[in-house]
Amino acid sequence: MTKVNIGVIGAGSISEVHLNAYAGNPEVNLYAICDLNEERAQNKATRFGAQKVFTDYRELLADPAIDAVSICTWNNSHAEISIAAVEAGKHVLVEKPLCKTVAEAERVEQAVKNSGKVLQVGFVRRYGSNTDVLQRFISAGELGSIYYAKATCLRRLGNPGGWFSDKERSGGGPLIDLGVHIIDLCWYLMGKPKVKSISGNTYRQLGNRANVQNLSFYKASDYDSSKNTVEDLANALIRFDNGASLLVDVSFTLHAKKDEITVKIFGDKGGAEIEPELFIVAEKHDTILNITPQVDQLGFDFASGFQNEINHFIDSCLGRKETLSPVQDGLEVMKMLCGIYESAEKGEEIQFS
Repeated sequence: MTKVNIGVIGAGSISEVHLNAYAGNPEVNLYAICDLNEERAQNKATRFGAQKVFTDYRELLADPAIDAVSICTWNNSHAEISIAAVEAGKHVLVEKPLCKTVAEAERVEQAVKNSGKVLQVGFVRRYGSNTDVLQRFISAGELGSIYYAKATCLRRLGNPGGWFSDKERSGGGPLIDLGVHIIDLCWYLMGKPKVKSISGNTYRQLGNRANVQNLSFYKASDYDSSKNTVEDLANALIRFDNGASLLVDVSFTLHAKKDEITVKIFGDKGGAEIEPELFIVAEKHDTILNITPQVDQLGFDFASGFQNEINHFIDSCLGRKETLSPVQDGLEVMKMLCGIYESAEKGEEIQFS
């Protein structure tokens, strides 16, 4: 069996789940790992059996043996590396968000079209088993016409610091890091309608809250509580051209009782919750039904979600499937994210033609 030779660019924390998932796919050969920190790249290569180590992604892309790459770097390098990769003839799985700006996303989209290569955006929640089950109900018309969705991802203490809190490298805070997941999930399940208008707000009131004691949270490897240029909280109302709307709020830090993640969608025949656990509401025989699907995983599981995502990417590279999260969707989600930031900055609703 011919295996797909994979290069992983960026050996930080998110690369771990990519590497584990590639290791779990029998059609993959983990060929190379690249990181600016050679020691970190070498450690990952040793652990996962990669043959080559690079510190310059351009040298990795110049290796003709590599078929496809995962891009697990800072957000501000996603566009540059994605474009270089498809132009070098590699298929690409790029972590979310696709990039930092709409202009960058448009350049990536054009490069992908010109290359004929696969680019899959890392919207991993699309590949969750809970999403797959709910999508089947939606496709069968069980929820009817979906006209409203509400998504929340609130951390009361959880600014990772480091590059996550550096706007230059990340592009923003909880909106672009966490909100991208739940906005995309809702939009995907709503049938990917065209955006009509966005009204958004962002707040910088609490900072990193490094003074809080006795509660631990994930910290980036370059965590520094004195450096923070991103928002604490963002919220938005997104209207679509089919009349549907999406209400979303996300935070890195907030005076909340507890962390919270909920994703709900509502149609004229039924509704559903997909986070924290899959739950469906229907109406049959003039009776409202609360339905709990009998499946192995009601909630999103990161390990299996990333494995499904990687498996689908490999199938796409081999021409057996089309990706569920193409570059065009990455561009549309960037329009929503950037629209929220623009609306917040201007203090007014943003209209889309």
